[in-house]
Amino acid sequence: MTEHFSDRDGLPNLWSRVREYLPARLRRDVPVVPVVRLSGTIGAITPLRPGLTLAGIAKTLERAFATRNAKAVALMVNSPGGAPVQSRQIYLRIRQLASEKKLPVLVFVEDVAASGGYMIACAGDEIFCDPSSILGSIGVVGGSFGFQELIRKIGVERRLYTAGEHKAMLDPFLPEDPDDVVRLKAIQRDIHALFISLVKESRGGKLKGAEDVLFTGEYWAGEKSVALGLADGIGDLRSTLRARFGDKVLTPLIAPASGMLSGLLGRRAPGAGALGGLDGIRALPDEVISALETRAIWAKFGL
Repeated sequence: MTEHFSDRDGLPNLWSRVREYLPARLRRDVPVVPVVRLSGTIGAITPLRPGLTLAGIAKTLERAFATRNAKAVALMVNSPGGAPVQSRQIYLRIRQLASEKKLPVLVFVEDVAASGGYMIACAGDEIFCDPSSILGSIGVVGGSFGFQELIRKIGVERRLYTAGEHKAMLDPFLPEDPDDVVRLKAIQRDIHALFISLVKESRGGKLKGAEDVLFTGEYWAGEKSVALGLADGIGDLRSTLRARFGDKVLTPLIAPASGMLSGLLGRRAPGAGALGGLDGIRALPDEVISALETRAIWAKFGL
């Protein structure tokens, strides 16, 4: 004879009893908001120092949006920017996953979400920041060096052979050509227009500043960013999620998978962020240059 448990019979429901012994993350009555950290400069830097790229974080994002019982996905963004293509691809993938899984995306800015970092932050349905966070820098920048005088002084002759009138455009070992600068600025304007369009589409009527203020490449601290509509409010991840989903909300950190090989190579997981010490085999000339360039990007925002 089979015994049935039911509330109608005055006996505890079997599922309710079983549920008490399940891990919290598997219980439907416990809200879950997976957290993904997106930290560091954006784009490929060197083979031994990967930056933040879509290829590096795609699986992490997919795991976050596939989390059981997820009520939303939280992104912790800390990036001074970098490659515009990678920034936009990461933005698009986040929005695609949010649409497919029908989950809201909450972005929490740490030190900085500027330039490409702010483009990624715009993937959030809401953006929160600290009063000391830096947001904005909606613009495009490019730079190089001119070594033509240096190589002349040390007796080096530049020999360059091309097929194509503009193939050697902006070569750092040749004198700067004003026509090349005009062409470069035209490309930058096109990319800037795409950036502006993305911000307008994402933030919509939330933007409160004039275009000749918001889109000049300037950046602001947290309170001013909120006033301009670049962010929705001041708040940290833990307090904001507890206020919205209750004190029992679980916030598992979804980290990139790490294997033995990557550890042996001394690589960091994509998006791991800050610079490490340059020692041993990693202290190579290209690594030193990479470290200096990365440090310069962060330093632009006083960090």
